[in-house]
Amino acid sequence: MTEVVNGSDFRGITVHDFSEKILEQVVHFHVMKLDGGFFLWVGSAPVLSNLAVSMSSKYDLMPLSTLVMGDPSNTAANSLAQRLAKRTKKQVFVSYSLPMTDSSLSLLVENRIKKELELHPENF
Repeated sequence: MTEVVNGSDFRGITVHDFSEKILEQVVHFHVMKLDGGFFLWVGSAPVLSNLAVSMSSKYDLMPLSTLVMGDPSNTAANSLAQRLAKRTKKQVFVSYSLPMTDSSLSLLVENRIKKELELHPENF
């Protein structure tokens, strides 16, 4: 559905959820597609522990990225947002609410997101 708001097209917000058991842990993914970007929440419990945003810049090949809230020593949300912004060419908000105890978990989570991007690009 497209409507005109303040002279420009507005497609609204769509929501896409999926889950996967990764390393004996159920990981939930929640995607809210926004106009020109998307919000991705990743976690195993309903907690918003951090939030990062990333977007492309005409001044650098790597997208700009910053942590909006959370522990600055945990760079998972920042890194993931930056890689997704580069891949999708969109503004990306990421909340990564999984423990950083296993680096292979982060890699498997990112691979699952990439798979979902390939299967359902319309949701991002």
